[in-house]
Amino acid sequence: MGRNKEFDPDAALRSALDLFWRKGYEATSMQDLVDHLGVNRGSLYATFGSKHALYLRALDRYCELKGEASLELLGRPGPALPAVRELLLRYAAETLDDPDRKGCLVTNTAVEVLPGDEQAERRVASALDELETAVAGALVRARHQGELAEGADPRALARFFVTFLQGLRVVGKTADGRRRVEDAVDGALSVLR
Repeated sequence: MGRNKEFDPDAALRSALDLFWRKGYEATSMQDLVDHLGVNRGSLYATFGSKHALYLRALDRYCELKGEASLELLGRPGPALPAVRELLLRYAAETLDDPDRKGCLVTNTAVEVLPGDEQAERRVASALDELETAVAGALVRARHQGELAEGADPRALARFFVTFLQGLRVVGKTADGRRRVEDAVDGALSVLR
């Protein structure tokens, strides 16, 4: 009969996600994980495998949580442009209200470990594609509902907004990010006017 785990793997995954998000992949050692999670090294390896495998699972969890919130917002019935505006404003608020200036784990992964990590690259591409598809869907709805000009290209606009949001997360990490983010959001929102 197998031995019971001495810790909650889901709680450990949430805690690892937080640590990787704050410190980054490279700067987080296995000892950091052992100390932060309060779990012995053997249990971590037995449950998650390597540090890289744990990072990928944490990234998956992050994408799942953030993706659900965005899909829910953009999929609401009724006018669609207010949802797209709210998405941009939410990203800006999260960026500006984070005292640790962690940014976005997807963006951080793209900046820190790509290119070269094919598994991480697939996850980053999937997260960006999912958000782009959701934004494009909302913009198609907006065009059909008369909120967006008939000639507007929802896919191109969605790609612009997703790229903008990732850049927003990077700029938000800087000391003078607040002014830059606020001005940039105003400019991006003007595209929808």
